[in-house]
Amino acid sequence: MDSVSRKILIVIIVISLAAGFGGGVLFTQRKNLEPAVLKNVINRDVLKPNDVDFSLFWETWNAVQEKYVDRDKIDTQKMVYGAIEGMVNSLGDPYTAFLEPVTTKKFEEEISGSFGGVGMELGVRDGAITVISSLKDTPASKAGIKSGDKILKIDTKSTVDMKIEEAVNMIRGKKGTKVTLTILSGKDTRDVLLTRDIIKVPTVEWKIIESGGTKTAYIEIRSFNQMVDSEFKKAAQEILKSNTNRLILDLRNNPGGLLDSSIELAGWFLDKNQLVVIEEFGNKTRNEFRADGTGALKNYRTVILINGGSASASEILAGALHDDKGIKLIGEKTFGKGSVQEMQKFSDGSSLKVTIAKWLTPSGVSIMEKGIEPDIKVEIPEADYKEQGKIELGNPDKDPQLKKALEELR
Repeated sequence: MDSVSRKILIVIIVISLAAGFGGGVLFTQRKNLEPAVLKNVINRDVLKPNDVDFSLFWETWNAVQEKYVDRDKIDTQKMVYGAIEGMVNSLGDPYTAFLEPVTTKKFEEEISGSFGGVGMELGVRDGAITVISSLKDTPASKAGIKSGDKILKIDTKSTVDMKIEEAVNMIRGKKGTKVTLTILSGKDTRDVLLTRDIIKVPTVEWKIIESGGTKTAYIEIRSFNQMVDSEFKKAAQEILKSNTNRLILDLRNNPGGLLDSSIELAGWFLDKNQLVVIEEFGNKTRNEFRADGTGALKNYRTVILINGGSASASEILAGALHDDKGIKLIGEKTFGKGSVQEMQKFSDGSSLKVTIAKWLTPSGVSIMEKGIEPDIKVEIPEADYKEQGKIELGNPDKDPQLKKALEELR
């Protein structure tokens, strides 16, 4: 898989069943409420697998056309989309989804790093729509929404059995409009009214922390979007010029993003050709991705901060540096978003996002659902987050996980 195809984890693939269901379907209605008759079915058999019997699908389609009471309101394109969506949902994978054209466009906007919404990354845990992380300085984070919170309702609609893409589509919207989320945080339920804004996905910030007579470079990576490679390079070059050999890499509340970028950043810490991550496919074949950087930061004494908001590309980077170099992980278990999605875009603007592989750390440990456990566990109690001013991530005086990292480096 080359670099271009791995960008945003989207690779063109062929989905055979989609064409079988796809194509325009025309029908007419007879007078006197006689059954509707299909005039023409386009591409009815194109790419249809030989060992799959589609007769039930077409029998059901025809029955709807003949018997549905409001036949003049039938939207055949919507029926086709619904059939494909139902087929995909039957897989039971929350990260595999059929996206209609409007949702596809919004997904592409999110990947580009700027979009209208409230600043949350969502996943599924225990069957519920769950916050992976809320991005810093966004409406969600300012309202106190954090990793692990469950979204029970969006406005008045329950999220039970809702796909992530539908939830994202409902939460996103034009700047200045509002959305109400019913949030379950621990055992407490509350309604949160959020005003949507243009979300500029943040990437990299760094600073020198002086503590206990030593200086430590602290670099926070907030997202693996299209800007992270260049911004991390700039920060790393400045750190290399500073008078410290200690480094804290903060991946907390980083929901991930680009696979290429996690490999690129690993190259700053690893020797050339060291294993970063393994893709394992359904047939047990594997792809190995290896570091191709300078290893310029490999001699820095480094620890990594993680928590339940660290997911996807964050878990890949943390797992690689932990397995390859024994770099200690401090904080809380990661989210466990360890699967690979590829995307097929269709001619009408719709698309299919499908899970095609799982990620394994260099030692062969699956990230999916299990997450990565820290070497040194430091939990921040729920009550501390609720106490105004007690917790401030990145501030050694108000961040027990960062404080522990500084102690470990000393």
